[in-house]
Amino acid sequence: MGNCLSDAEGGKQAVGGVGHHMDPTAAAVSGGGGPNDAVDLFCRTKGLHTLYTPIELSLSASKLRDLDIVSKSDPMAVVSVRKRDGTLEELGRTEVIMNNLDPVWIQKINIMYQFETVQTLIFHAYDVDTKYHNVPVKDLKLKDQDFLGEGSCVLSDIVTKLNRRLTLNLHNGNGHVLKNLGELTLTVLAEETVTSRTAVEMTLRCTNLENKDLFSKSDPFLRISRIVETGGSVPICKTEVVNNNLNPIWKPVCLTMQQFLNKDNPLVIDCYDFNSSGNHVLIGKLQKTMADLENLHKSRVGANFISPPSGFRGNEKVLKGQLFVEGYAEKQLYSFLDYISTGFELSFMVAVDFTASNGNPWSPDSLHYIDPSGRLNAYQRAIMEVGDVIQFYDSEKRFPAWGFGGKAYSETVSHCFNLAGSPGAFEVEGVGGIMAAYASALQNFTLSGPTLFGHVVNKAAEIAAESVKYNQSKYFVLLIITDGVITDMQKTKDALVRASDVPLSVLIVGVGSADFTQMEILDADNGHRLESSTGRVATREVHNGQISVVQALLGELPGQFLTYMRCRDIKPHNIAAAQTFAPGPSYAV
Repeated sequence: MGNCLSDAEGGKQAVGGVGHHMDPTAAAVSGGGGPNDAVDLFCRTKGLHTLYTPIELSLSASKLRDLDIVSKSDPMAVVSVRKRDGTLEELGRTEVIMNNLDPVWIQKINIMYQFETVQTLIFHAYDVDTKYHNVPVKDLKLKDQDFLGEGSCVLSDIVTKLNRRLTLNLHNGNGHVLKNLGELTLTVLAEETVTSRTAVEMTLRCTNLENKDLFSKSDPFLRISRIVETGGSVPICKTEVVNNNLNPIWKPVCLTMQQFLNKDNPLVIDCYDFNSSGNHVLIGKLQKTMADLENLHKSRVGANFISPPSGFRGNEKVLKGQLFVEGYAEKQLYSFLDYISTGFELSFMVAVDFTASNGNPWSPDSLHYIDPSGRLNAYQRAIMEVGDVIQFYDSEKRFPAWGFGGKAYSETVSHCFNLAGSPGAFEVEGVGGIMAAYASALQNFTLSGPTLFGHVVNKAAEIAAESVKYNQSKYFVLLIITDGVITDMQKTKDALVRASDVPLSVLIVGVGSADFTQMEILDADNGHRLESSTGRVATREVHNGQISVVQALLGELPGQFLTYMRCRDIKPHNIAAAQTFAPGPSYAV
């Protein structure tokens, strides 16, 4: 799911809100599982990119050091995030609590949770000197306060816990735990900040639509927008196109409370005749609230479309075409964090291209060259960038690692061999194990060809299918890293279609200078679904060693995960124990 759709390309596709570019006020959800191109286009023109989920951190501490002589310490906590260059960026400060070694701070610290990024948090505790008690905390100079201790963790470590709560031991800043001065622990609670889980799923149909085509019937689709107080409207959802039909019925659409705000907020429903040029022709429009739509469902009556006035003195015209609400149901939504904090996991797999087009691994010009200085090649960077993120969501951290297009000395070419070398041991320990197995395989296998993906996709799907038999809490992520154009396109398509019913996403990262345009066919976001496939595929091409684009690819995983879970009505475990906060808009089902 690597590319954004234009309105023309995506019009005939079921469109929903698992796409990751959506504004919180405009995200949509539908059973189609594809990106909402109408919403996406609107957001991109506004410069909005919301890959994130807002999180509030609540802090408490116990057995802090007492640095005051007459009274107890007056603690304050400061939270920072470590940036890529190693420097710290302060996120916020708590209030100062007087005379308390076991503080529970009220002030929350806000952070945007980014699945695709390793977010390292640093917590500092200070005893604020009495003479500064009238100074706003944001103006306090930390160097003037007494240092109580420091702790750190990765945000993913917190949100994957059942209660989204993590306790840290504080240390003196050099990594030494201050055991001789008490337990000095800090507890961090992470909560999503959206206020409602409510969503409405509707099945919409129309009758007697006006025909806008000369040689066939109209190809209608609906676009729903929310009217905003400042004027104008924000598109929030669009159906798929029903071809050659004046009495269409569309797949269910699901709108969250964050999209329609409340049942009395006016919505505009436009019905268009699809044209591949992108110049869609308006068939009719109407304005209704969600409450109106619910009443249409209950009364089993339709609402007539209106033709907007034409010309300076034109009047609105009531059309014969009507909208019916065939189905209407309110439901509760679960977020990505609801799943992973109640035991659901992402299991990482990797497959590395060992074809000869990569160049001799012993040559510095090769994409497989292992630099003695420690500088990572493109394959190593891709493994690290994806593995470092996903490892936090896998408790066992045992990862299948394969190569394809290579052969052991004096043997035939294999298109799915274990990087670890042993025929039976396809799993390795952690991301470090993948890196070691990859380096070892370069010495034990010769590069060959051709570039075939089908074997590794089938192997990954086989493992995912077997897992479902005894555990529905695992979702698998296969990373394929390649330098060349695929030569078994149809077999790969067939493998992906077969894999579409198992909990598996396939991420394809292209490295080097080859033309990867052909592989975009595999990407379900390019406007063309694979036949019979739900399209959980994403592709990215990496130019000039800039592996950071992999983060954008990773950002699509929560939506793909949730699409799979929703289609099968798989709910989080022990949801009562999970946080009762609504999902971030990008990651809702």
